[in-house]
Amino acid sequence: MESVPVRCPVCRRDHAYITPVYPCPCGAPTAPPLLRGAPAEPITHRTWTDDWVSVRCHSCGRRDQWPHPELCCPCGAVLRIPVRAVATRGGAAARPVTPAHIPLPRTAAHPRPPFRPLVIRTSRDAVSAAALYLTWLGYRDVVQPEVRPLSRIDLRADGLIAQVDSTTRPTTLRDVECLWLNALNSEVTSVFFSLAGYADDARSRGDGLAIPLFVMDLTGTPQPVNSPAEELVSTGP
Repeated sequence: MESVPVRCPVCRRDHAYITPVYPCPCGAPTAPPLLRGAPAEPITHRTWTDDWVSVRCHSCGRRDQWPHPELCCPCGAVLRIPVRAVATRGGAAARPVTPAHIPLPRTAAHPRPPFRPLVIRTSRDAVSAAALYLTWLGYRDVVQPEVRPLSRIDLRADGLIAQVDSTTRPTTLRDVECLWLNALNSEVTSVFFSLAGYADDARSRGDGLAIPLFVMDLTGTPQPVNSPAEELVSTGP
């Protein structure tokens, strides 16, 4: 697997990014060609077109669309990793491979099986991916309503409500506070998932209210962006 150094332009933290590998229908592994030396860019606005990249299989020459490589920095920024351009050709996209394993902290109360994410192509997929993740964390009876209620609560579980922001703008302070108030009124805990990351004040308020905040990329794998989220992953509900 190819690895490139990535520096977050927001907090200047250095990362080693390893590109995900997907299976071509011919059976060969394929991966987006990372562009070494090019700076990563924070994602402040999402479009479905920009979030996918054309990848050519070196074995059979087939070109398919896969999620554009992204990295979630602990500072809350979601970074788009530059790739070398490949001309797009028509054809059905193959289904991405799921990660073989998501390592858990050694402090985890109970070992979990590997998480199997759901690739996000629509806003409904984002909610379904979050539901899968909550179930994987250990929440029971995770329910997704057919129609989103006015409270904007996308998921409910035993002792939990969750909201999924699948818009192309960073989640706002008001969004985080409204979720907290809904949880307070229902006497349950809350979790927030966002595709475009969080505004600085929203992330700070999430820390202050002890709300686990996660970001999701288009592979459907949430990543914690604050201490309450890391603790939830570590210990479970």
